Amino acid sequence: MYYCVRMNNKESDVPCNLRDCLLCRLCLPDWIPAVEIHRKNFLLKKGQRVFREGEPVTGIYFVYSGVAKIHKKWGLEKELIIRFAGAGDIMGHLGLGKEARYPVSATAVESTKVCYLDMDFFESTLRVNSNLTYTLMRFLADELQESHRGMRNLAHMSVKARTAQALVSLKKQFGTKPNGAIAAIISRQDIASFAGTTYETLFKMLNELTVEGCIRLDGKSITILDQDKLRAIIQIDSQ
Repeated sequence: MYYCVRMNNKESDVPCNLRDCLLCRLCLPDWIPAVEIHRKNFLLKKGQRVFREGEPVTGIYFVYSGVAKIHKKWGLEKELIIRFAGAGDIMGHLGLGKEARYPVSATAVESTKVCYLDMDFFESTLRVNSNLTYTLMRFLADELQESHRGMRNLAHMSVKARTAQALVSLKKQFGTKPNGAIAAIISRQDIASFAGTTYETLFKMLNELTVEGCIRLDGKSITILDQDKLRAIIQIDSQ
């Protein structure tokens, strides 16, 4: 069961330190006191919904720590994960359009702390802070390119190649633990939704990649053993 963060309205007892989050790093020093007054910090539990696809836009979120998934409805009972948002990432920015409704949903996949600004104040912040505006513009451009690439992959790449692509993307975004495993623990179902396939098919693909020596599975952890082999699988379908 999902719970919307605004419905719970429980603010974190430990707010961000006004230095490490993306928003504060890119704002003018003189604007930080205004941010401190207007911001709200929320601590989301695993599975807690941040906002839901189709809801009216109320504000924008900056991830301070943890991981959330950005996803859309895909068929009657399926979802397609567009991306994962980690520390320093933005959520809710796609609601900046004229329609003023979130075109995607966001849900915490682990304990996640976010900094929230209502849209009126955020728009004022963009007008005053050119570095933040420029960074958001670049972020939107990158996300648009990635979205186009993802749609192409769904249409042209095999499930095995999409699975390989998903694993390489997760490693690139989150890095690895000292033992070599991908740092973020993403459920198999979420990896399947990220790769645009079913849980059962993903399970089969992971086993194939394990037998081929590309990855190692250890409980919920996944370690990439041969990234070159994964990239070769991806490249074959990309040509």
